[in-house]
Amino acid sequence: MKSIKISLVVMGMMFSSVVKAESGVESLSPELRDLLTKEMVALQEGMQSILPAYVSGNLDEVAKISGKIKNSFILKQQITDKQRQELGTKLPKSFISMDKNFHEYAGMLEHVSEMKNTELVGFYYSKLTESCVACHTEHAQHRFPALDMKTVNDEHLH
Repeated sequence: MKSIKISLVVMGMMFSSVVKAESGVESLSPELRDLLTKEMVALQEGMQSILPAYVSGNLDEVAKISGKIKNSFILKQQITDKQRQELGTKLPKSFISMDKNFHEYAGMLEHVSEMKNTELVGFYYSKLTESCVACHTEHAQHRFPALDMKTVNDEHLH
């Protein structure tokens, strides 16, 4: 379980619960759900602060923020072993996989920012954003109903 980056376990969950009961999120302890809420807020703030740093050429700041995202803001510092086990047993594998990918993209964003590769900074920022959308579409449609892909596709056809 140590290989799973707990902070990204957070990415598919916006604030409280996931619409799919089989996800296990609704059965998480209140304390763990509170930590996840704090983590999602921190991730959102981090993602929002990357863009102005990027467009102003402050790649050191982009690297700093993306490094925090990669390593988690809240969970890594505050989660107990029991809560880590709870996450591993109650969250779906697809959620954990998406979380892992998100943190890998954050690590790549940190790396290319340190290398001052502006083009790849934009690429990996977009990959981070895409992974947010994919996870929210699959695991948090109750929070983001506009991300229902069937509805989105139907609207574009008309």
